[in-house]
Amino acid sequence: MATPIVKNKPEANNVAMPSRPMPPNYLALAEARARTVPQAEGHAPRPVRHVGVVGGGTMGAGIAVALLQAELTVTLVERDDAALQAGGQRIRTVFDGMVTKGRLTAEAASQMLGRLRPSTALADLAPVDLAIEAVYEDMAVKLGVLAELDRHCRPGAILATNTSYLDVNAMAEAISRPADVIGLHFFSPAHVMRLLEVVLTDHVAPDVVATALDLAQRLRKVAVCARVCDGFIGNRILAVYRAAADHMVEDGASPYEIDAMARAFGFPMGPYEVSDLAGGDIGWATRKRRAATRDPRARYVAIADRLCENGWFGQKTGRGWYRYAPGSRQGTPCPDVMAIIEAERGKAGITPRRFTEAEMQTRYLCAMVNEGLRVVGEGIALQPSDVDVVMAHGYGFPKDKGGPMAWADAQGLETVLAHIGRLHDETRARDPLFWQPAPLLTQLVAEGRTWI
Repeated sequence: MATPIVKNKPEANNVAMPSRPMPPNYLALAEARARTVPQAEGHAPRPVRHVGVVGGGTMGAGIAVALLQAELTVTLVERDDAALQAGGQRIRTVFDGMVTKGRLTAEAASQMLGRLRPSTALADLAPVDLAIEAVYEDMAVKLGVLAELDRHCRPGAILATNTSYLDVNAMAEAISRPADVIGLHFFSPAHVMRLLEVVLTDHVAPDVVATALDLAQRLRKVAVCARVCDGFIGNRILAVYRAAADHMVEDGASPYEIDAMARAFGFPMGPYEVSDLAGGDIGWATRKRRAATRDPRARYVAIADRLCENGWFGQKTGRGWYRYAPGSRQGTPCPDVMAIIEAERGKAGITPRRFTEAEMQTRYLCAMVNEGLRVVGEGIALQPSDVDVVMAHGYGFPKDKGGPMAWADAQGLETVLAHIGRLHDETRARDPLFWQPAPLLTQLVAEGRTWI
């Protein structure tokens, strides 16, 4: 397990600290630290000129656009001619939009598209330096694709998975070249979002790590390395603060109040608006996958499942947590959703209470901090500031506040631990697990240490 990078406070241990300002260049320094990965130091990246992308859906097409913009040759592989034509059209549509908006000349777009090689045969990936699978988020499907890439790609080619949650160690161990496998978790839309989570397996070669970091720079991405766990850094933390929001909804808050609280803090969208934008079925599939391993002592709020059972997946179906007029991305609160919430509260025997904005904000942010420190303490993130880079560039945490780790440091870790301890005491009868303080948080406060 990696040792978290923290600093001793000059004040004595166990003395409550006042809040303090974040350094003005904190996030830029955090991004620079994230690029320095001990595992890659002293190792030259492998040459990458030709990249294969398997899957031409929204994510695969966005990845292909980013690669083409970086002056790389891209072979796009789809399962049949119809899917390939659709994938190619997604790519052309993105470039057409850039030209229309004046971000790219028609000549430059044509040159980039000229480096695109469409195919329906994985065997056409034989010459690539790097192959990225961007197929459906299902382990069996991804293992099948990686087995074919292992068979067709030349020795020394890097095989990357764009998985958001799945076990990249298991993927690496399933093929003949585990040292060449790495996770490259792009964020959608992949040609726009700056974050790239580089997922390091137990077997990955150092020069493969160096290649991934070099590729991120060529793509003008902000790379953060993560070890393997369900959801890596960002999605693992997302699951926890979304659960904190769901608990508040079941206890008496409305999803619309929580979204408003998040926007007031500085997030561009609240968690329920984000769910409707991404598609509620995505989270539903993840919850169903995790159901068999869920701790029976853990509180589980089923409100989102009820919406999905009705086919309410968000913007793409015209309703989710919000209702959407045809062709509109602006949602309006839905009375039917509130009726489902009230019914679920009744099933759980909950008498609803009101939450102030400050109460909602404390729970929402402390859930991020607590899980962030679990991620650091377990060595999934190399250092606390990596959590901030991920949350600021991938999940909308307001950049002027740095990220949840910087926010916690500014509040004073003792204050944050006190909030979490109080919430644990208040909720342990119903859920003894959720608000248990992260061991690293308890340790840092006891030892008088921080990280900024």
